[in-house]
Parts: sequence; structure tokens; C-alpha cells
Amino acid sequence: MDNIGEQTSKGEGLIYPELSYKLIGIAFTVFNELGYGHLEKIYQKAYAKELSNEKLNYEEQVPYPVKYKEEIIGRNYLDFLVEEKIIIELKKSDFFSKKNIDQVVNYLKVSGMKLALLINFSKDGVKYKRLVNIK
Repeated sequence: MDNIGEQTSKGEGLIYPELSYKLIGIAFTVFNELGYGHLEKIYQKAYAKELSNEKLNYEEQVPYPVKYKEEIIGRNYLDFLVEEKIIIELKKSDFFSKKNIDQVVNYLKVSGMKLALLINFSKDGVKYKRLVNIK
């Protein structure tokens, strides 16, 4: 994880602050409407509807290749790529697991994107982490 870090400071120095705050706000809108306990795919569908309502440019289930010794051996999928700038990964979980953080870190490395938001819909509400590719 040497080139990936968490971005926790407020204000100055944040990557894409206005857009990222809007994307986090969308998660709160979805949670306020649906509440807790739905399958991840339900939150994803609602999140996509809100992205459309906000007239944001986005792609869903964006494929990226998994390579082994320069040969493509499979594909993984980003939940959302918004405005060709920010990766959004949605989870239904009460905590941030190492597995989910590692997954998003890998997305940043492979895509070359600068910012990813890992958003959890938990029993206590929306929780999120900003992960930054500082490469």
C-alpha cells in the first residue's frame, strides 16, 4: 500500500472536494430513504438513480483486467466510476474490512485514478473512507 493512503483531513488538499462531498451526500440520501438491511445491489440501484437525478456522468460495473505476467487472466468490476474521476465502491457492512480496503486500493492501482470512496451502509448509518492514490 506504499502509494495509497487515506485522506482524512478536512478542507485544503482534498482531491475533488466538491464532487466527493456530493457523492457522499448521495449515499446519505439513499440511506435516509431505504434505511438499513437491504442487499448491496439494492443500495447500488438506488445510488445509480441518485447519480442520474444529480445529472452526474457515471458508469456502472466498469470492467478492468486482471493481469498475470502481462496476460489478462480475468476481470474485476468497479461499482461506479463517476465523472471519470472517482471510484465508488458500495458495501453493506458495519465495519471497514481489510479485504474491502485492499479491493479498493487495488482498483486505484490498476485504474490509475486518484480517488476512491469506500462507502458502507451500516446499521449505524453511512460510513465512508476516502482512499487516495498518491503516486
